[in-house]
Amino acid sequence: MKSNNSRTTHPFDTTAESYNADFTGTRLARWLRAAVQTQLAASFRPGDHVLELGCGTGEDALWLARRGVRVTASDISQAMLAVAQRKAAAANLTHLIDFAAIDLAAPAFSIDNCQLSGAFSNFGPLNCLPDRRPLARALAQWLRPGSRVVLVVMGPACPWEIGWHLLHGQPRTGLRRFKGGGEAHVGGGATVRVWYPSPRTLAAEFAPDFAVRDLLGIGALLPPSYLGHLVERWPGAFGALAQAERRLARTWPWTWLNDHYLLALERR
Repeated sequence: MKSNNSRTTHPFDTTAESYNADFTGTRLARWLRAAVQTQLAASFRPGDHVLELGCGTGEDALWLARRGVRVTASDISQAMLAVAQRKAAAANLTHLIDFAAIDLAAPAFSIDNCQLSGAFSNFGPLNCLPDRRPLARALAQWLRPGSRVVLVVMGPACPWEIGWHLLHGQPRTGLRRFKGGGEAHVGGGATVRVWYPSPRTLAAEFAPDFAVRDLLGIGALLPPSYLGHLVERWPGAFGALAQAERRLARTWPWTWLNDHYLLALERR
């Protein structure tokens, strides 16, 4: 896969080296990622070639490659890609993972001699796009009929976030998701602009080329990552919540009230 986009700096470059310690290696992240990876395993099989949209440090790409799935891992952050490449090399998985610098807001790149069998995005890269329809149209060209797309997106109503910040006298922060296009801090003093589409909005943006096949909450009962210290302090109580979340994830209202939701689509 070839990319026509290249950038030397991006706000997420500031967090690349610390991301694994700050999030990937935490107990909360392992629980949340395990829920997503269950869906990835159900969607993609050994021999598939899938595109990851916003790979970060490559944790999901590595997980799929270990199961025989070929992954083109893309990100706009060169620093994130560098970390992911080092991890792939250390795991001896470079034969199953290739990398591309891609701007999801302007997805102009070509696929060499193939058509992808799936795509996925985990933990919110699509929230950095004010409009995901151009990406949906591009994916419709790259994916063959029957292909699965698994998108994990930050939702517009996170009860944990609302309650935490209201209790701490921060109503503006607690209700920030209701205001589209807000600024979010990503570390190192850097910020990015983010939007919080509802499952209905996201499904509409990917129609008519993609049909909804599944919807579940990720972080419905568990807190956002910046409250991961609570999980480390009371692992037993939050472990029970994690088990309850697995049972309730497909049940309304938890498909709408969550930190993230997972929308599984199929190319018509």
